[in-house]
Amino acid sequence: MLIHRLELTNFRNYPRAELSPCAGITALVGDNAQGKTNLLEAVYLCCTGRSHRTRQDRELILWGEEFCRVHVQAERFDGRHDVDIALPLSGRRRIKINGSEVTRSGELMGHVTGVLFSPEDLQLIKDSPAERRRFMDMALSQIRPAYYYALQRYQRALRQRNELLRAGTLDSLEIWDEQLALCGAEVMRRRREYLESLSAFAIQTHRDISSDREALAVRYAPNITRGESPEDLLRDLFEARSADLKRLTTTVGPHRDDILLRVGGKELRAFGSQGQQRTAALSLRLAELRMVQDATGEAPILLLDDVMSELDPDRRRQLLLHLRGIQALITCTDLEDLAGAEVGQAQRVKGASLQPL
Repeated sequence: MLIHRLELTNFRNYPRAELSPCAGITALVGDNAQGKTNLLEAVYLCCTGRSHRTRQDRELILWGEEFCRVHVQAERFDGRHDVDIALPLSGRRRIKINGSEVTRSGELMGHVTGVLFSPEDLQLIKDSPAERRRFMDMALSQIRPAYYYALQRYQRALRQRNELLRAGTLDSLEIWDEQLALCGAEVMRRRREYLESLSAFAIQTHRDISSDREALAVRYAPNITRGESPEDLLRDLFEARSADLKRLTTTVGPHRDDILLRVGGKELRAFGSQGQQRTAALSLRLAELRMVQDATGEAPILLLDDVMSELDPDRRRQLLLHLRGIQALITCTDLEDLAGAEVGQAQRVKGASLQPL
């Protein structure tokens, strides 16, 4: 897959901007707070329907304006894929695929695929299980739209069940237990399958980046006591009902899943150094890229936000080897940060403007 053009209107600090990245590495060079990350964010928005930095659409709109718009023109083996997203200050967002408006966000998935690695990805390792669930959910949704819809159904059932628990209304709880178990089992099955495949790529990638100095272990940790069938989850929900009524929330199910990450047998979240955590996060993202490539037959665009300056020379060199044959947008403050990379295009980003270098 190749992105041929990115157009922005009133997005973040850009009144208007256009970028036509090359098929290889496009470097976005500039000081901090000039808008480099905003360009990656715009591409990611067209891949997933979400920003990686905020859940509030209004934060994406240029101050003083009523809307923002992002338009991506991409080419895949089956033809052109144009994605156009308009976000108003008030009212509903509008998404068009090849000129036709879609009504469900899930219809956006899979048209433009991308993997983003940013400094915030340290949260993937260091923060709560919610960050790691979000990683699974966004990665899976891009290659398995059916997963996106199963997750939506699960989340709706979960919200309804929690409302009943808070209200103390038990007469219809069993109905929602059944719905939760059915959708939850599908979510867990797809997460396990995904992580089993991703783990192999992540372990090898981590071995490459660390020059065989460290061994990464990745394991899915579902929040259940039995198996992962609807019947198993239904029994877990029944047995947890007393605790749920006391806490007024659902205490078992895939909304409490986690991914366990270890290096050298030590849990990374609690005992890993920042360098180890960063390398593990990068390995997961590069493994995600391989998963998209295997599932779709095409490499997604890779979005690297200020990554090179955080890596030592050996890890930087190993990362560059993984960029061969891949379209990538890479932000940096100095082009020297990409020494050794085959940069096909470089743009100076300054004051919400782009100038070729």
